[in-house]
Amino acid sequence: MAKTRSETMQENRVKLIAAARKAFAEKGYSAASMDELTADAGLTRGALYHNFGDKRGLLAAVVDQLDTEMAARAKEIGAQAGNDWQGLLAEGAAYIEMALNPEVQRIVLLDGPAVLGDPSQWPSQNSCLQVTKITVERLIAQGVLKPLDPEATARLLSGAALNAALWIAASDNPQSVLPKAVEAFHALAAGLLLQRL
Repeated sequence: MAKTRSETMQENRVKLIAAARKAFAEKGYSAASMDELTADAGLTRGALYHNFGDKRGLLAAVVDQLDTEMAARAKEIGAQAGNDWQGLLAEGAAYIEMALNPEVQRIVLLDGPAVLGDPSQWPSQNSCLQVTKITVERLIAQGVLKPLDPEATARLLSGAALNAALWIAASDNPQSVLPKAVEAFHALAAGLLLQRL
């Protein structure tokens, strides 16, 4: 049975994102060749332009995929923590720790902001923010967190985790920065508690 046009387009998108993810991780955004990348995907530059507009659009799609995977992984880790408060801390620490992953470091935390601008404006970050906001609302309702504005609280927690990850990625010694960043994140979050747990 012949594929529909939309199935072929979706297949091409998947191929291009996979090839770009590999190229951007290995060479970095600026050094990645569009001709090599499209050849690796078995496609033409026309397919890239048709699906993503340009190289920057392709990077945005790769960053979105990676950032979404990071958020899902952090959520998975948080869900194993036992309660909402421990989950919130575990999610933040997991996100920060992912800055040690070379692919995440290069694509999401170094090239992403340099090319795409402020990460807090990325669609994937906004969906992550909404999940954090819901958790914060639950914790406020449970009397665990101070009755602060949930969006402001979620934005500051998300911003702290993101900035810690950015710091680690840009550091000369990411392994030594990680424990300091996680410890400070936990201390900042603890300031939101209505009473010490």
